[in-house]
Amino acid sequence: MIIKMRKFAFMVYHREYDEFLHTLRDLGVVHIKETKSITDNAELQEMISERKRVTTLLRFLKKLNEEKENVTLSPANDLNKEEAMKLVEQIEDLQEKKVQLKAVKQSLSKDIDYMELWGDFNYADLNHLKEAGYVVNFFTCPTSRFEPKWVDEYNAILINNFQSVTYFITVTPEDTVIEIDAERAKMPDRGLSKLHARNKKLMEDIAELDEQLARHAATDYNTIDELDKHLVNEFNLANVIIQTDKQAGDKLMFLEGWTTDDNSATLVNELDKKGYFVQELEIEDGDKIPVKLKNNSFAKLFEPITKLYSMPNYMELDPTPLFAPFFMLFFGLCFGDGGYGLIILLVCTLLKSKVKPDFKPFLTLFQWLGAMTIVVGTLTGSFFGVSLIEVPAFQSVKDYFLNSDNLMTLSIVIGIIHVIFGKTVAAYKTKIQRGIKHSIAPFAWVFVIAFSAIAIGLPVLNVHLPQTVIYICLGIAGLGFIVALLYNTPGKNIFLNFGTGLWNTYNMASGLLGDTLSYIRLFAIGLTGSILGGVFNSLAITMTDGLPIVAKVICMFLILIIGHSLNFALCMISSLVHPLRLVFVEYFKNSEYEGGGKEYLPFKKA
Repeated sequence: MIIKMRKFAFMVYHREYDEFLHTLRDLGVVHIKETKSITDNAELQEMISERKRVTTLLRFLKKLNEEKENVTLSPANDLNKEEAMKLVEQIEDLQEKKVQLKAVKQSLSKDIDYMELWGDFNYADLNHLKEAGYVVNFFTCPTSRFEPKWVDEYNAILINNFQSVTYFITVTPEDTVIEIDAERAKMPDRGLSKLHARNKKLMEDIAELDEQLARHAATDYNTIDELDKHLVNEFNLANVIIQTDKQAGDKLMFLEGWTTDDNSATLVNELDKKGYFVQELEIEDGDKIPVKLKNNSFAKLFEPITKLYSMPNYMELDPTPLFAPFFMLFFGLCFGDGGYGLIILLVCTLLKSKVKPDFKPFLTLFQWLGAMTIVVGTLTGSFFGVSLIEVPAFQSVKDYFLNSDNLMTLSIVIGIIHVIFGKTVAAYKTKIQRGIKHSIAPFAWVFVIAFSAIAIGLPVLNVHLPQTVIYICLGIAGLGFIVALLYNTPGKNIFLNFGTGLWNTYNMASGLLGDTLSYIRLFAIGLTGSILGGVFNSLAITMTDGLPIVAKVICMFLILIIGHSLNFALCMISSLVHPLRLVFVEYFKNSEYEGGGKEYLPFKKA
């Protein structure tokens, strides 16, 4: 449900405006009407950039605290903004130093790996040889191209062979010209011992930085969190000032905003007490009215799905409670296995007591989805890939399980019902927005589709109706078609209505076919998951046949765990993606969902 909003205007003398804004912020119920873009304001953009730095650092510190057990966070220090930003810069410097040291360590590790091929030697010894008139050169070449004559001609000494590459050196007098088919090696500037010593020092430095960052995470997290709140409040206050219109020679400050119907009386009373001018305004066409959703505990779980697509605009219906039951059913049909549903339900139930309150609604949502999967999976006779219809204990009720033919038919029936439901919602929305006469044709199409489906579809499903009932259904469908054909644009002449009706008929016929066929994927995806589960069960039996009992149990266990884990992951992806598609594409299209609403975000302290 979309909560009713009211629009208010505020007129305040400029010397009282700061106090008025603080009063408004303390009330925390007014969504400020934005008349100017924040993207063109350099001051606000700088605040956004500043806060982005702080929120990034907060996530980093939070992660550090979560990595350690029993971390006690120090209370926030009383710092002003300048001091707190210096603290942020100090921690960022530590982060940057760690990044630089890790880059050096990565390069050093490559040098160590390369020097391991040459072995440990001292560069000082090479310098002594050079002073004596001999030069040591390092070469590499493919092993197949190494020529033994190089040993005699250039005193070549084999050092290592690794992955078909030969590593060797030559020791020659200083003026000797070496002409061999090999590549001169690019050697590090120090020996292996010094490289290891340097690497050890780097690791110690990185560990010291980690300790410093961990201390900051424990002692300064709440301080930086308070800074983040301060930046939010600073930005919101600056934004409100920018959205204010100055009138009467900048003496009067004019501001508009929205509040919910239940908060309007409190807002007016509190501002009246302090002598501020408040006036309720009429909502006009083109107003960007903020939207606040209010649903029961069940439908509220599905609000993130609505917001994932788009908030409804103020003038339409909240789709959340309307698609929630269908989304659950689609999820269960796509998963198609009761055992997997049981896993979802149990895991979410166990995790609810351990996660933070913000994540509990998501786990509750998946508890509902898991429960629906158990119901649907059990009805289709699949439990961890085991076909229940083949289990002797279920032979007495095997006729009640849904087979593949039933599932395909059920998917099409669900699709038709979902489409009709969407068309009904669209007709009702038209009635609310434009009046009852404009909704007659949309409702007529609902009657055409629904009664045609009853008269023609039910006999196809072996549901035989009395001939009289069929004639009545066809008559209602025919009457509805005539109304939809001749009264689709009220106030226009009959020829325009007729032409528009023919075009709507073509779109309706072609659209309904494609929309309904989309729901067959519910059957296909669900069947694929249950079949794959059965395949892994069969593999676990056939591939371990003939093994000793201990080895057989271990191998079966590994095959089942790996196979069902893979199948579970694939089912989870498809069971989220396809229901979202059916809601976002099929249902939203047929219900003429517009979206584009802006969430109600009142001006208040963080």
